[in-house]
Amino acid sequence: MRRLPYRRATAHVSRDRWLVSYADFMTLLFAFFATMYAISSVDAKKLSSVASALQSAFDDRAGSKAAPIAPSRSGSASIGAISGEESTAAVEAAVSAELADALASEQLEVFVDRRGVTLSIPEAGAFGTGRDELSDTAQALVSRVAVVLNRFPNAVRVEGHTDDVPIHTVRFQSNWDLSAARASRVVEFLIGRGLTPARLSATGYGEFHPRVPNSSAATRAANRRIDLVILNSATTNAEEPAAGRQTP
Repeated sequence: MRRLPYRRATAHVSRDRWLVSYADFMTLLFAFFATMYAISSVDAKKLSSVASALQSAFDDRAGSKAAPIAPSRSGSASIGAISGEESTAAVEAAVSAELADALASEQLEVFVDRRGVTLSIPEAGAFGTGRDELSDTAQALVSRVAVVLNRFPNAVRVEGHTDDVPIHTVRFQSNWDLSAARASRVVEFLIGRGLTPARLSATGYGEFHPRVPNSSAATRAANRRIDLVILNSATTNAEEPAAGRQTP
C-alpha cells in the first residue's frame, strides 16, 4: 500500500482574537465607572444615620430597652423621655395626640416640612392688635405646648410673622419690631415653663414670609401668626450654632 507523504497541520490563526481582550477591558471600565458613580451618589446624611444606628446597635451590649410609652391624660399614647433628637413623625404624632382639641378648634395648626414640625398660632385670640403681650387664652395654649416640647430635646425656633400693613407706634417702629417682640415674649414664656434656654431662639420676619398673598382681610389674618418650629437634626446641624463653639 502506498503511503501519502506526511503534512503537518497548520493551525488557523484568527485575526479577531483582540476582541476578547478589548471586551474584557471595556467590561472593567464599565465596572469602574459604575462604582465611582455609586460612590458619588451616596447621601452623606443617610450614610451618617446608618453608621450611627450600627454603632448604637453594637454598643448596646446590655440589651437596654427604649423608654416605655406612658398613657397621656387624654388616654392616648404619648412619648416618654428620650435621650436624642426625636424623629419628625414621632414629634408630629405626640403634638397631634396631646393638642387634638386645640387643632380641632383652630387655635393651633401643625405643618411638616423639611425643617421639622411647625406649630402655628394665629394672632387672633393670642395678641391684641399691635401688641406683644400674650392673652390669657394664648398663655394657656402655650403652656400646653410647653408640656409637649419638654418631652423632646429638639431645638425650637419661635418665629414672629405679621401682614403687610405698616405699623408705627411709640413702642414699635415697624413690623420687624412687632414680630420680633412677639417671638421673644413666647420664648420667655416657654423658659418660664421649664424649657432650656439653649434650645430656643426667637426670630422676627415681619411681613416678608407670608403664608398666602396679602390680598384680603382674611389672608392678612392668616399671615399674622407665631410659628414654633421644632427643628429636626438635619436643620439643627445645618443652621444652628454648636453649643460651646469657640469663635476666633
